[in-house]
Amino acid sequence: MNPVYHQAKFINSAPHVKDAPEDIGLEVAFAGRSNAGKSSAINTLTGQKSLARISKTPGRTQLLNFFSITESTRFVDLPGYGYAKVPLEIKKQWHRMIETYLNNRKTLCGIVLVMDIRHPLTEFDLQMVDWCKQSRLPLHILLTKADKLKFGAAKNTLLAVQKEISGAQVPVTVQLFSALKRQGVDEIHQLLDQWLNFELS
Repeated sequence: MNPVYHQAKFINSAPHVKDAPEDIGLEVAFAGRSNAGKSSAINTLTGQKSLARISKTPGRTQLLNFFSITESTRFVDLPGYGYAKVPLEIKKQWHRMIETYLNNRKTLCGIVLVMDIRHPLTEFDLQMVDWCKQSRLPLHILLTKADKLKFGAAKNTLLAVQKEISGAQVPVTVQLFSALKRQGVDEIHQLLDQWLNFELS
């Protein structure tokens, strides 16, 4: 585990890409359907309980939330998508914001796509995979809430997702993850170290 992530700090919430921090350095974006466990994953990876806001009402994250890891590296929490109770116009706004961010942010070096292991590869997830393909961005899929399934069932879902996205034509990796059990933290830290050019001292 790389302790550099524990120094993560909130920078700002941007209603539009133009309000984001200066486009220099490297950043990794976290995307996912509302209630997939995105905020919990960010908090677990940074060893902080409330860095990313966790809401009991899915769909609350409507902004681009930026967190500094070091002076030149960041995490970005993208708006959660796909929640049914959010008005259609708001969904369209989120869609445009995410697409603009993915297409224009020069510092973006990879996407972590968070999926509830019990509901993987929704229409919105597949759209994100397609965006990564078009943008030629490496993609890492976190199958969260792995503790909700028995090991055999979780492993079968992992294999099924790997098979489904094997033809994505972009670098894609998949892993099991549980914020509750801290399962898979070291695995994703190793990948993030590569993306963000961190080296353990």
